[in-house]
Amino acid sequence: MGPGVFLIAILGCGEGDAPCQTLRTLDTPYETRAACVAATEDALSRNSGADAPVIVAQCVAAGRPATLRGGDVSRPVGGRAVVRVSPIRS
Repeated sequence: MGPGVFLIAILGCGEGDAPCQTLRTLDTPYETRAACVAATEDALSRNSGADAPVIVAQCVAAGRPATLRGGDVSRPVGGRAVVRVSPIRS
């Protein structure tokens, strides 16, 4: 895949500022960041059964690693973790 192709990475995050771990990278390529972001909510709902406290989706440029830390994921005070699509990073 050449430049300008984006993939959705599914990550498992824990508490604190530890790096999230890539659980899987989906095979569907997206030609634009906007198309990738538009698909993340559905991809997250289809891949949310992993064994991690928080599961998030992140669009990444093909060939680049997903980079997200547990502290980057929003959580309500005193409540359960909120699953959110992370900001796009290339």
